[in-house]
Amino acid sequence: MPHVLGSPFLDMVDVMTAWPVIAAHSELVVMLGGIALKNAQVNAGGIGRHVTRHWLQRARSNGVAFVNVSPLREDAADFLEAEWLALRPNTDTALLLGLAHTIYSEGLHDRAFLDTYCVGFERFVPYLTGESDGTPKDAAWAAGICEIPAETIRALARRMAAKRTLISLAWSLQRGDHGEQPYWMATVLAAMLGQIGLPGGGVGYGYAAESAAGNPVRPLRGLTLPQGENAVQTFIPVARIADMLLSPGAPFDYNGQRLRFPDIRMVYWCGGNPFHHHQDLNRLVKAWQRPETVIVHEPWWNALARHADIVLPATTPLERNDIGRASNDAHVIAMHKAVEPVGEARNDHDIFAALAARLGFEERFAEGRTEMEWLRHLYDVFRQQAARERVELPDFDAFWEAGEIELALQDDARVLFADFRADPSGHPLATPSGRIEIFSETIDAFGYDDCAGHPRWFEPAEWLGADAARRHPLHLVSNQPVTRLHSQLDPGKVSVANKIRDREPVLIHPDDAAARGIEDRDVVRLFNDRGTCLAGARISDAVRPGVVVLPTGAWYDPQSPSGLERHGNPNVLTLDKGTSRLAQGASAHTALVEMERMDDDVPEVQAFEAPTILPAQPE
Repeated sequence: MPHVLGSPFLDMVDVMTAWPVIAAHSELVVMLGGIALKNAQVNAGGIGRHVTRHWLQRARSNGVAFVNVSPLREDAADFLEAEWLALRPNTDTALLLGLAHTIYSEGLHDRAFLDTYCVGFERFVPYLTGESDGTPKDAAWAAGICEIPAETIRALARRMAAKRTLISLAWSLQRGDHGEQPYWMATVLAAMLGQIGLPGGGVGYGYAAESAAGNPVRPLRGLTLPQGENAVQTFIPVARIADMLLSPGAPFDYNGQRLRFPDIRMVYWCGGNPFHHHQDLNRLVKAWQRPETVIVHEPWWNALARHADIVLPATTPLERNDIGRASNDAHVIAMHKAVEPVGEARNDHDIFAALAARLGFEERFAEGRTEMEWLRHLYDVFRQQAARERVELPDFDAFWEAGEIELALQDDARVLFADFRADPSGHPLATPSGRIEIFSETIDAFGYDDCAGHPRWFEPAEWLGADAARRHPLHLVSNQPVTRLHSQLDPGKVSVANKIRDREPVLIHPDDAAARGIEDRDVVRLFNDRGTCLAGARISDAVRPGVVVLPTGAWYDPQSPSGLERHGNPNVLTLDKGTSRLAQGASAHTALVEMERMDDDVPEVQAFEAPTILPAQPE
């Protein structure tokens, strides 16, 4: 089986400039995609203490100014008193180019920093000034694309050059067509300001995307099962699952390589739910018919289980013993089993051990350890690793009885790329040149028509400035929900209480609602050429006109295969297209839709109905 590649930014959260540094040294934080506190309530591996709100409040009380560059006002907490620049979705790169043009044309750029720490600025300037294509990327040009006034762009550029400025990018910016470009262009802009590696300045990625980024804790690895080595070298980017299943043997480009999709006959899925996170679910449903067998581990009767041939019932965290810890969190949690496994549920390790026994290598897989013996072993190894870092831990029995320990891992002075700034030769970056590559010879040599050798504006496949907006004039943002993590616990009372007539709420501006005769709490129909879903209207001026917000995570509930989705799952509407031939990322935030009031009989939601369980047959 091939393996999949995900986001590289998960590996960078440990090194982002720490919140105490931002609170003490930043003067201006420009937030592309905002810094949404709802997303900071989680962390991959667990979270012991919520700190993001505290440090943002400290920053604001210290006089740090914030600018929220997002179609959603709520992407910045009210207490930040942020200036709201409600740009068109997917136009961040144009805005960044307009800012860069002002900084360059007015001589506000740091030439010494560019010469010392960067390569390729001279290859980028002709594009920025329009010398190479006749179109200067100035504030007026950017204003026509992102619909932020040119003078506002010029004024912001001058503020950024005059202040200690941090440019923050939400992870969501990756998930639009050409999502690589705003990340690259923001880094170029930060380099032009010359503040990369300075306390409170430069650039940062993923603040509040989860709790980890900025957390003033130094990373400490460990408490992971042995990973082994995958003998199969074939891989696909994670967002290309439907392409792989629909087009076995077809070629595709990825990061300079010409690869082919493998022919997959069996899918074995453990952890995650593609019917939550994948785009264009009607297309995925067709692709999902191609494998001969689909096997899943699931505690819940969700869409993944409903679309599987074999469902192996897996335990929830309350039905097993475990240890909770993230590498960038100071807390280690003893997760004591609360109840015995329900029905025939087993934990994932026991399922795999039973399969290994039938295949004849149980001892090699399980190493003769039970659940608690594995936890003791992993903790003891972690304790030894921590001791090498001069972190002393109690023995396992004391930890298990205490239920929680807090590690001495304070790191409140961390500054991204500080070592590189102090000594670029002794601490080079992981780029071919060891410097910040404003122009990349490597990427340029790929010859891609959708990702050049330097950042540039590419028109998205769907956006509000396109001809397609005449048919589908609303841009769909499918962000993270407030009342759950992804699709987890969607049937829970907190999630259900937020729904409108059993459906996920969709945010729409009052002007757009009035133009369609939509009133608050109406059931509405969202549609485009890819699919149709129902939702409950929530009217608010916290969203930019021309944009609607339907969060992810409503359990997929089609009335028929590839038919009307009754519950409000936005991924029947999103675009399943790689961001570029370079990264082949997800482009879910590039989607145009139309909305109308649902005047017909509204079908009942059936997403949470349990299956019919047949009695066991005698062997």
